[in-house]
Amino acid sequence: MSKLIASAVYGAPTLADVHAGARQLSPLIPGAVALEDTPDASLDTLAIAAPPGALERRYVLAQALRALRPGGSLTVTAPKDRGGLRLRKELQAFGCEVSEQALRHQRLCVCERPAAPVGIQATIAEGGLQLAPKLGLISQPGVFSWDRPDPGSVLLAGHLDRLAGQGADLGCGVGVLALAVLADPAVTALTLVDLDRRAIDAARRNVPDARADFLQADLREPTPSLANLDFVVMNPPFHDGGEEDRGLGQAFIQRAAAVLRRGGVLRLVANIGLPYEATLAGAFDQMRRLEQAGGYKVLEARRT
Repeated sequence: MSKLIASAVYGAPTLADVHAGARQLSPLIPGAVALEDTPDASLDTLAIAAPPGALERRYVLAQALRALRPGGSLTVTAPKDRGGLRLRKELQAFGCEVSEQALRHQRLCVCERPAAPVGIQATIAEGGLQLAPKLGLISQPGVFSWDRPDPGSVLLAGHLDRLAGQGADLGCGVGVLALAVLADPAVTALTLVDLDRRAIDAARRNVPDARADFLQADLREPTPSLANLDFVVMNPPFHDGGEEDRGLGQAFIQRAAAVLRRGGVLRLVANIGLPYEATLAGAFDQMRRLEQAGGYKVLEARRT
């Protein structure tokens, strides 16, 4: 009887052969197994779409080598202008012998896990959950604005007064806006929602409030657990996979309208140039601009 191969995939690597039945490990896919929770030396093969950020990418590579058995196969792909040109040297620094191909503006690197990878524990510590001093919160490389306050969120935080009842923070990140919302005792419950599991893990540590609940979800899809809310706050994303996608913010606005009760209010911040007013006008009955500063605008919309 043939041996069952333990395989996994991280993201959606292009040009890589992914074994049938491979477990998904990406933190950006709800329901995926966490790469961090994969036992040491438990995988035979792993294919990775490498993240663009250097700290995040090296962390994922180090975790991959930890999870692979000695001699296990690692395949990594990345666009050449988003980390692909660095892949080979980064893998070699861990002690891997690497075969590299340049294909369609991509780099594809294949190697076997060495018997004793070099420096993976230090790299895992460098890229894992940690206190970000400039932020003053637990965060992790790869999470939105992971190591410093986002100016848009700071601006919106000054307009989160007079909220009450049950609400949601859509695209919550590590919990910056949630902490401002929950400072008001009139708020009885707040659901923090983000696509990124790492953001949710950090937010759980940063927002130790009994009124807070946490949900990993893709807000482009229906969210049955959110309904009849009194308010929504958000700093919606406008990038997907590193590419600008204005439809993301528009989808967040539509989701907010769907989960708010009549009389419910949405407060959001966005770059001045993002065309969200038409979407707000189509989904809500009232809209006004609360502030414009530093290249951002704070908008309020209400269902009546």
